[in-house]
Parts: sequence; C-alpha cells; structure tokens
Amino acid sequence: MIRTTSLSRRAGFAAAASVAGMAALAGCAGTTTPAATADPDEAESAPLQTGSAGAAGYADGTYSADGSYLDGGGTVETISVTVTLEGDVITDVQVTGDPQNPESERYQSEFIGGISGEVVGKDIDEVSVDRVAGSSLTSGGFNDALAAIRDDAAA
Repeated sequence: MIRTTSLSRRAGFAAAASVAGMAALAGCAGTTTPAATADPDEAESAPLQTGSAGAAGYADGTYSADGSYLDGGGTVETISVTVTLEGDVITDVQVTGDPQNPESERYQSEFIGGISGEVVGKDIDEVSVDRVAGSSLTSGGFNDALAAIRDDAAA
C-alpha cells in the first residue's frame, strides 16, 4: 500500500489508475457486441437467455406420480404424491396412501401428516427425505415419486 501525505497526490494517482483501467476495458469492448452473425438483423432478433447456466429448471405446475417401497414385512406399498412447483420451489404437496396392512397405514398416516412441513418452500432439487414423523420406509416411496416428478417437470 502506498501512503502519501498529499491529497492531490492521491487524487492524481486515482485519476491515472482510472484512465489506465478505462483504456484496458476499451480494448475488450469489441468482444461484447453481437457481430458474430453474418446478418445484423439476425443478431438483433436473437432471444435473450436468462437464468444461470446449467441450472435444472422446472416448468411451473402441478405434477403427480406414484412411488413404492417395501414395508417391514416385505409387502410392496404404494403412495401417490402430488407436488405444485413455482420457480423450482415446492409450494404444495399432497400425499395419499393405499396401505396393505395396519402397520403401514399407521406409518403412512404419520408421514402424510408431517411431509408438508419438510418440503414446502424448498427447491425441488434440494429435497430428499429419509425420516418423516417417525416413518422411514414411506420416505423411499416419496423420493421415488419425486424423482419421477422431476423428470416430468424438467423444462
């Protein structure tokens, strides 16, 4: 760091640095023009792309899918999941079950009662549940259904 006691020296240095910086930027100015196309009208009508490159991006809407899992006794259980997306964020979730035995009915019911608090308001790509309200196996069916929803909603 250079320290000077004169205000005019600092102002002179800042001005020189500013001029040097503008000269350097002026040399780069040609790289931002749309002159890469042969037809100037074509460059003006090219669509603008917004958003971050490589982002998944999902179409807003309501999507449904079924997911299945094995309960503790080896029975295949199925749940139906409906998710509403807005800007890749889950704004609503509905889960219904079709339990094949009383124990599965209990766990599905607990899962259904707690899933909204776990996923609503979160980016769909950040959601992967493993245990909700004491239910861990139902989560596998939910995650399977959510994977299918991601595929359906991919923009």
